[in-house]
Amino acid sequence: MQETSQEGSIVRATLRALVAPWRLAPIVLVSIPLLAAQVRWSVDPRAFWIGLLLCLMCVAVAPVSYRVLFPEGLDLSHGGIRLLLYAAVGSGVVLSVGYALPRVTLMQDMFLSEPYNLAICGGLFLVAGWGLGRDIGFEETLARERARATRFAWEAEQAQLLALRSHLDPHFLFNTLNAIAEWCREDGAVAEAAVLRLSTMLRSVLAGVRSVTWPLSQELELMRTLFDLHLLRDPDLFQLRMDVADGLSDVPVPPLLLLPLAENAVKHGPAAGHRGPLSVEVVTREGAVVVTIDNPGASKGPREGSVGLPTVERRLALAYGGHALLSLESADGRTRVTVTLPRQGPQPGVLT
Repeated sequence: MQETSQEGSIVRATLRALVAPWRLAPIVLVSIPLLAAQVRWSVDPRAFWIGLLLCLMCVAVAPVSYRVLFPEGLDLSHGGIRLLLYAAVGSGVVLSVGYALPRVTLMQDMFLSEPYNLAICGGLFLVAGWGLGRDIGFEETLARERARATRFAWEAEQAQLLALRSHLDPHFLFNTLNAIAEWCREDGAVAEAAVLRLSTMLRSVLAGVRSVTWPLSQELELMRTLFDLHLLRDPDLFQLRMDVADGLSDVPVPPLLLLPLAENAVKHGPAAGHRGPLSVEVVTREGAVVVTIDNPGASKGPREGSVGLPTVERRLALAYGGHALLSLESADGRTRVTVTLPRQGPQPGVLT
């Protein structure tokens, strides 16, 4: 039963592949001279239809029979039995349509019914079946390998996403925990607020790891929690401004996509001694969502061995298929990172 189902699948897939324009065009180009010769050198006016039927039968049956008999390509490990069967199918089709049918219907002499021409048609059957069947098989193999590569890329992206759980600066987490311990003795309310923010942030990170996409508002809330934790430790570290245009909260984005950028903005800006205003702006521009993170401190470019920007760039390429952009600019003692995302969200079928 399984083998019959597999053969049926091969037949359907082969017939669908034959009508592709890049195969149909050469088939028509080869068939037209044969039909012209059949009409020109035949006496019976019905010769055209016999020639057309012969061409259609060869095109339909030859690649199907080749692929059914040689699903993994031409293989003579069975002593050539399948090759003999393939030749028998070709001979049967050519002789039944080109020789038997004209005689049963009492047709007059026709060009393609001549023994020499029938032998040529038989050779064309075998060659066409081998060429078309082999081409279709290669195309299916290429499609499977591409799908496999896409799946591996998705699995690698998932592994990187899991790694983001430990990508938060451990020094920042340890320092925050130490600060909380001190606040417990000095200011219980601040310590409690810090614990709540930290637990909220870690809960969001874990939820993001398990999600395919989530709303942009959730990503921005996670970023705000990160900024608030820094400000709890040092309220004068920077002045935060977050502006989000209306109607963008529900835009789907890959979870934890912007968090490394927010972390870098603090780590290489205010936390490195460059105090001043830090801003996050989200606007829509030409049908895309543009997220800009601007922090004090001039960027020196990605450091060797850094994982923040390369990880974000790779995730953008994978999720949006090259339709998302990331740019980094540094001028006047400030650094600006801009992420441009398609408003409709990640590509269907890539992150699912």
